[in-house]
Amino acid sequence: MRAMTTVLSPWFSGVWMLWLAYWGISALRVKPAVRVESRSSRWGRHVLLIILAVLLLRRYPWLNGSFLNERFVPDQAWIVWLGFTLTVIGLAFTCWARVVLGRNWSAIVQLKQDHELIVRGPYSFVRHPIYTGLLLAFFGTALAIGEWHTLVATALVAIAFWRKLRLEERWLCELFGDQYRNYMQHVKALVPWVL
Repeated sequence: MRAMTTVLSPWFSGVWMLWLAYWGISALRVKPAVRVESRSSRWGRHVLLIILAVLLLRRYPWLNGSFLNERFVPDQAWIVWLGFTLTVIGLAFTCWARVVLGRNWSAIVQLKQDHELIVRGPYSFVRHPIYTGLLLAFFGTALAIGEWHTLVATALVAIAFWRKLRLEERWLCELFGDQYRNYMQHVKALVPWVL
């Protein structure tokens, strides 16, 4: 059945590459920053974890014989297709959030000139829909591959995003005060109505 994952591999690569292209192009039209997280904070807080997670999506022969290359789900076509569907839904959710966020978006923790608090669209379901969508996409990819190393990768991404959003929220509370704190009380960070 690994052949099914191999058959869909170009599709997975394609949707991730299409997403990266959109992300890069849309990053060209953002507001100037007035406050930026330092490079050392960024690398220590989340960048290294995300790089490690992306590397862990691949299968490495030196992990053979360890549980990391073992399967956590049966090797069946419907699971691969479910993973692909979750990946597409997750990436589409990030794009919706990116469109709604508009020129306030940034890849790193920043406050923008004339920063706006966006609470509509996907931001009415979760405070960090881009992270939610990416976590769903990572999980979908992990599910399709079906091996433990990919679940470890997804967990690393979750930790990185959680660490990053904590800093973002501290800055947003400083900027928007009670307005943001009220938003935090009514809308969950990553999983609607749960977390």
